[in-house]
Amino acid sequence: MALKKRLQTLFARKKRLDVSRRFEILRQAITGTMSTFYVVRDRNTGQVVGLKILDPQKTARFEARFQGLGKPSEGEIAIRFDHPHIVKTYEHGTTTRGEPYLVMEYLGGPGMDYLIANRGRISEDVSLLEGRRLRYLRQVAEALHEVHAAGFIHRDVCPRNLIFTEDHQVLKLTDFGLSVPATEPFMRPGNRTGTPEYMAPELIHRKPTDQRLDVFAFGVTAYEMFTYQHPWPRRQTDVAAMSHAMTAMGHVEPPADIRKLRPDLHPELAAAIHACIEPEVKKRCPSMEKFLWMIRRVQNELRIF
Repeated sequence: MALKKRLQTLFARKKRLDVSRRFEILRQAITGTMSTFYVVRDRNTGQVVGLKILDPQKTARFEARFQGLGKPSEGEIAIRFDHPHIVKTYEHGTTTRGEPYLVMEYLGGPGMDYLIANRGRISEDVSLLEGRRLRYLRQVAEALHEVHAAGFIHRDVCPRNLIFTEDHQVLKLTDFGLSVPATEPFMRPGNRTGTPEYMAPELIHRKPTDQRLDVFAFGVTAYEMFTYQHPWPRRQTDVAAMSHAMTAMGHVEPPADIRKLRPDLHPELAAAIHACIEPEVKKRCPSMEKFLWMIRRVQNELRIF
């Protein structure tokens, strides 16, 4: 049975997707640096899904960094996950034009970046109340814990990659384009990829990394969810953004105290967020499991489940 499944998977990978024959393109939703995302209707099932088409040249250049290491592709990583807070990938492969693609769950809601830009208002009639915000934070933490438990580093945790369902009840993690296995060959210094303002200092300085770089990015995102501000002064260029206010001595200034911006924030929640954005990796919250443990008392006290 296992052999049959393996052969079916191999055959599916070799079969090329004719996009126009299979899908009706409803709209082009997002164009990124390495891919384009479309909202499409599957002509076979009538289901509305997301179709992510990757730029083959840019994807090949990125994958070349890991030549000989047996790195799984974005599709191979994403399709492993079946978690309520991770965007589901239904299939992946190559189009008839030679482009890698993923067919994904389409959520219909905005990204967390939209919420932050609009200071907590998701839509005309939905404002982000404190309890709802903590629930979203827990959902993302659970998703990232699942990624880490599966043996991967996401490497691009940021508000843009957190998407709401259409009813705004659920927040899901997406985009495994930069993800790598959490093993020694992939954690060596040098692979400095990600969204600059969410990069951990050890990544910026090209030091060895591990899953704690995701913990840092998660913490920065959490800080923004509650304050609508970045923990460090924002910079105008990617190089400056990556500095995280580094001094001439090469150290990193501590982030702005979240409780000065939000004095009403539960002190244990504030401490948990600050533990995630600790610049010194050895002092940082060691895992998403630890973070979930840290906020459990807050959830129980506020009765948010």
